[in-house]
Amino acid sequence: MSTSHTSPLKGKLIPSTHPVYLEGPKSRGYELLFAWRVFKQFIKGFRTFHFAGPCITVFGSARFTEEHPYYQQAREFGQRIAALGMTTLTGGGPGIMEAANRGAYESNGQSVGCNIVLPFEQKENPYLHYSVTFEHFFVRKVLLVKYSYAFIIMPGGFGTMDELFETLTLVQTNTISQFPIILFGKSFYQPLMDTIDKMLEEKTISASDLELLLFTDSVDEAMAHIQKYIRSNYKIKPRKRRWWLLERR
Repeated sequence: MSTSHTSPLKGKLIPSTHPVYLEGPKSRGYELLFAWRVFKQFIKGFRTFHFAGPCITVFGSARFTEEHPYYQQAREFGQRIAALGMTTLTGGGPGIMEAANRGAYESNGQSVGCNIVLPFEQKENPYLHYSVTFEHFFVRKVLLVKYSYAFIIMPGGFGTMDELFETLTLVQTNTISQFPIILFGKSFYQPLMDTIDKMLEEKTISASDLELLLFTDSVDEAMAHIQKYIRSNYKIKPRKRRWWLLERR
């Protein structure tokens, strides 16, 4: 089956020079190999983050530069997370991710990342104590959620929206505990909140679902919200040093 596309110059439908064939599902051998590769990525992530300690994940755009106010605020979040004695976990790349890792790293806090293989934009930032680079977004997202007790959503693009709504869905459905979710940046996210209010108006979500988000412009308010939750629900417990599959702590 060959494909066609519209010429941007004349608006005519012309055949593609590279025919594409619809073959259906891949072979069983291919699918088995794919499953094995995914399994190996999960195990590599589990081993790497086994001693990461309780984390707070910071999501946000890879495209903000060091001079941008959002970069500076993400850097402060990293500093404040380190002051709590918790680990800052990000997607491991530039922009907001770099800023949060940098704040933690420069404050002698633990700083880790879950990177992703992309043809553009994503490279490992230099403020990580350790990280893992994944091939698949779904593996990476599991690791970004698995070790965290709170989530800070800074301004970002499609990837950040994906991470926000997946995390919200996991909390809404009680798949994970009702960990704090901070939506940070009122001027940036107000149109999104208007859409969420529309969801409530149309009854596609419940009023209680709005309580899953703290919408704020204040680093102080965000961190106080996280601290209140952690102090109300958890106690510090010394962790025994147990080795599993030869990890290094």
